Parts: sequence; structure tokens; C-alpha cells
Amino acid sequence: MKKLQVLALLSLTLLVNSCKDSNRNDYKPNSVGAINSLAVVMDNELWKGKVGDEVRKHFAAPVVGLIWDEPLFTIQHLPPSVFTGTTRYRRSTLYVQKDSLDIAHVKTDMYATPQKVAVIKGRTEDEIIENLSEKSSQIIAEFKNLEVKEAQKRFLRSLNKEQVLQEEFGVSLTIPSIYKVGKHEDNFVWIDRQVPKGTMNIIAYEAPYNSFSNDSTLVRDIIRMRDSIGSKYIPGPDVPGKRTHMRTEPAFSPSVYHTTIIGKNVIEIRGIWDIKNYPMAGPFVTYIIDDSKNSRKIVLEGFTFAPATEKRDYMFELEAILKTLKFETQ
Repeated sequence: MKKLQVLALLSLTLLVNSCKDSNRNDYKPNSVGAINSLAVVMDNELWKGKVGDEVRKHFAAPVVGLIWDEPLFTIQHLPPSVFTGTTRYRRSTLYVQKDSLDIAHVKTDMYATPQKVAVIKGRTEDEIIENLSEKSSQIIAEFKNLEVKEAQKRFLRSLNKEQVLQEEFGVSLTIPSIYKVGKHEDNFVWIDRQVPKGTMNIIAYEAPYNSFSNDSTLVRDIIRMRDSIGSKYIPGPDVPGKRTHMRTEPAFSPSVYHTTIIGKNVIEIRGIWDIKNYPMAGPFVTYIIDDSKNSRKIVLEGFTFAPATEKRDYMFELEAILKTLKFETQ
């Protein structure tokens, strides 16, 4: 009997210690890295050749809708020999290697959390390039989704507590406290923050539910809507003898995509705004959300004015804010 008790006690001790070891093994440190930064791990020879060119072609491609070219990611090249220790904690990493395997996949939380590590391997440089070409869109989408979530997590450090969006539209956004309500009128809310040399802005309004139902006139209808809102609510500087207001830059047709946010159909528009009769311009991103329950379209837009300043990260922050949309009554 005593022998059985000893064996049971020994088994229990081994089980507890095993659980402790498992917990230690499961622990991963917090990932690090600036928003929209990407570590690219590959041999110097590959980086300087056509494989590196293919990486830059996709991962440093110009962001759609900006006034001048800015890359999707700020890339830091790392030789495999230095990809050790805390260097592996980078939040977004692309690992490219010539190998006996021909594979392309994305791994989650390999060395830290949250983290995405995209692995591209091939037996030849041409195989690596083919894998990059085939998988880059998926990999970029996963990296971007991770970066949006990281930005949204950082918003939680200090939040805007104003309830104007809930009161006017029955929706909410997770907005950093540095943003303040600048204008509130019937069916229109304007929230902004100061940045060096300019402002970052969020506007919200409703449109009829049957708006934008004709695909053949979709772009024209969107431009007409934006220009009417700009004319009514967003005046430009005073110019003697002229009327100034925001509009869609007439020389550049905006890019239009179909996507989803919180399970709702969304039209996404990216383009350039300007001020009629005055030299001001900048990028915008607009989301037109299908709210069938309330028989309406909710329109959310972010736009930036910051002359002679890079705007990629400004627009990315606005995008991340708009994607926190919640309907308070659903």
C-alpha cells in the first residue's frame, strides 16, 4: 500500500513539473517593431540580385492613393547570420532562402507574439521568384492585417471619450484621445488632430440605402457624393471673389475596391482630394458601409493635409481607426 502511495505521489510530482516546463516552453516575448516595418532575412547575394529586386517590387511597392510614391513597408535587410536572439522578435518578417525545399507559407508567433513570419524557399533563384510572385499578395495582406491590429492596440493607451458618433449615427470608433471633435452638424461629424504642418481628419455621415447601386456609374456617383459633402461642410481658405471647398481631385480618378468590415459589405475608395480655387491637396480613404438593418449607408472617411511630409503612416493610422467601427444597436 505504501509503495502505491509513493508511486502516486511521484506521478503527481512529475505531472506538476511537466506542466511547469510546458508553461515555460509556451511563453513567447512581445514582438517589436515600428508600424509598417518589415525585416527581410536573406543572403546578401540574393538581396543584391534579382531575388532582392522581386522582394522590393512587391513589399516596397508604392501605396495606392498617395500624392507621391511611398513604400508599403519600410524594409530592413538582415543576413541570416544576425537573425538570432532578440532580432527574431520582429513583428513582421520575410525569410527568403535558397534551399532543397520549394515552399512558401506564413507562420504565426514563431519567436514572439503577435508575429507573422513568411517563409519563401526554392531550389533555384527562379523558383524563389515564382513563389514570391504567387504568394506576395497573401503575405502582404497578412502583414497588413497584423499591423492594423497592432496600431489599434496602441490606440487603447489613451482613448477619446466623446460620444458624438454614437449620438448622431449609433456607431463608435476606437479613437486616440489626441483627436477632438471639430464640427458637429445634422448628419455630419468632423474629428481631427494636429500633426506637424497640418491635420489628420475623420468625417462621418449617412447616405440613402439605395445609393451606389449602379456599377456602371459607381465612381461618378462616389465623386458626386464626396464633392457635395465637401461643398456643404468643408470650406477652404478665404479667397476674394472665389468660393473654396474640398472636392475630389479632378485630374486623378480614385481607386475603388469591394471589401468587408465587421461582416458588412463595404466600398473602399482611395484617392486625392484638393481645394477648389486654392492650392491644397492630400490623400483620402473612404469606406461606404452597407447598413441594411437601418436602411442606410454609413460613410466614414479619413484624409490628411500635411504638405511636404510623408503621409503613409498618417493614412494607415486613419485606416486602422476606421476599421474599429462598431454598431451600437446591432
